[in-house]
Amino acid sequence: MKCYECAREGKNTDAVGICIVCGRGVCKEHLIREETPAWEGSYPIELKSDQEHIKRIVCVPCHVALKENCLFDEVC
Repeated sequence: MKCYECAREGKNTDAVGICIVCGRGVCKEHLIREETPAWEGSYPIELKSDQEHIKRIVCVPCHVALKENCLFDEVC
């Protein structure tokens, strides 16, 4: 699998992870690994604090969207 963001930039970079929000493949340059709240996957989205404190991978666009919309109070 190749990095989605690199492919958009015309690069051919292997992905090292998958964003837990959108499912895109991401390389080391385009991923953010941090604790994120857990959610059930239903709508409306109900976020719960992460009891396990697991660092998860999100792509940069999803991370920006989560921060801009303050979808998790622990980080905003």
